[in-house]
Amino acid sequence: MSMRRQQLSSGARHLGWKVGFSTRAAMDRMGISAPLFGFMTDGSLLKPGSALSIAGWTRAVLEPEVAVHLGSNVAAGTDEATVRAAISGLGPAVEIADFDPDVQDVEGILACDIFHRHVLLGPVDRSHAGGSIAGLEARVFRGGEKIAGASGPADFPGETVVILQALAEALEANGEALRAGDIVITGSLVPPVKVATGQLLRAEISPLGEIEVTFQ
Repeated sequence: MSMRRQQLSSGARHLGWKVGFSTRAAMDRMGISAPLFGFMTDGSLLKPGSALSIAGWTRAVLEPEVAVHLGSNVAAGTDEATVRAAISGLGPAVEIADFDPDVQDVEGILACDIFHRHVLLGPVDRSHAGGSIAGLEARVFRGGEKIAGASGPADFPGETVVILQALAEALEANGEALRAGDIVITGSLVPPVKVATGQLLRAEISPLGEIEVTFQ
């Protein structure tokens, strides 16, 4: 949380939270029993269609994700029905991370905000209030060629309600809270896609929408 406090004290505004290692396979690899959680501020927010320089990055990756938009607070210990009532809608999201293979311990990963560099957010779909991801599909295209894809929920990260419950517990333990207006990106829907300069990638999270980003 020290990185977050430093950014906020420098003028950044709180945007929400991010989830990492949210699939069972990823948690097993890390030897953890719950996902890892990081933070997002408006300093990392990019508009869909942006061109992003990755010069000097270690290993830039793109992750298509579901963004959960909260309409009310979620306290630690909140039951499933109340959590669902707090979810005002879902939207497409793309996280851009700079993965460092030399950082493999949990403390190191958390210290660098789970490799987070940028997030791009699509519009909120209010028809998905309640947070169900049933029927969602994720695909990533490069130059018109499909390079990654998965259909949920079996292949996706954990159910949104479970993720939010765990996040609320973790935040309370660190003196924070999950509040109305927060946006939570819930983990990559496909294995992270390595990107390179000169590429235009399009992430489709059907039926929520799609997001493009160009890498320079």
